[in-house]
Amino acid sequence: MLSYIGLGFIHALSYLPFSVLYLISDFFYLLIYRVFKYRIKVTRNNLKKAFPHLSDNEIIGLEKKFYKHFCDLVVETVKSFSISENALKKRMRTTNPDLLNQYLNEGRSVLAITGHYGNWEWAAMSLALQSSIPTYGLYMPLKNKVFNRTLIDSRSRFGVRLVSVKEVSEKMTELMNTQCVWGFIVDQSPSKPEKAYWTTFLNQETGVSKGTERYARSNNMVVLFGKITKLKRGYYTLTYHPVCEQASTFSEGGISIAHTQFLEEIIKQEPAYWLWTHKRWKHKRPAELELLP
Repeated sequence: MLSYIGLGFIHALSYLPFSVLYLISDFFYLLIYRVFKYRIKVTRNNLKKAFPHLSDNEIIGLEKKFYKHFCDLVVETVKSFSISENALKKRMRTTNPDLLNQYLNEGRSVLAITGHYGNWEWAAMSLALQSSIPTYGLYMPLKNKVFNRTLIDSRSRFGVRLVSVKEVSEKMTELMNTQCVWGFIVDQSPSKPEKAYWTTFLNQETGVSKGTERYARSNNMVVLFGKITKLKRGYYTLTYHPVCEQASTFSEGGISIAHTQFLEEIIKQEPAYWLWTHKRWKHKRPAELELLP
């Protein structure tokens, strides 16, 4: 019952205009940053590791900017429950959809990758609006079945077909000979460090899950990286950058390193819009695994 009440409240909030939602975001920022200090130690430690050349004042400046963006991201995610197609296209504008459609017109399947940067939720939701080709996205199932069902309904409102991470191998095999678009949001903290590729990312030895590359190579997909740029509050662009045209021809680890470097580049350009509240470097590289360049 409490789950349904909570969801009803979120749905009601989603119909508020952006101007009101951003006032809520401003209040939320005061609560989680100034009062409750939500994961400030983790965030500050991550920033110091990634940017050791910055002064304490510069780190705190980035930290404040991140938390303001984080609160905006929360209310924008709430808005996802009711945002219209036109509003989504206006607020998450793809700058070069022709690149995606060029490969789709050639009959190729495409894997579009991005990170937890900017508003990745809106980027994922808008993917299916860019072509008529069946579009799939990964999601991590929630334990609460009510919230899980609602999450799926919200993210798939504009045509993305969500596949659980537990079922992606089976689904990819099923679609082996079917043209489609996949959207992956990659992370840099794999649960099994002994089964990851390891590289240097933001000055840290970092594990990158092999799954994304494995799926791309087994299906010989075109791989694109989606660069998300925050223009101003509530407005973003998505720009595709080619990672590879024939995934099966890449040497092992090459695709993973390439998309990780794309992500590192955009984080360095505007650090505040990455998700810093997670313990990104809690795992250590196993001694038997080499560090890829």
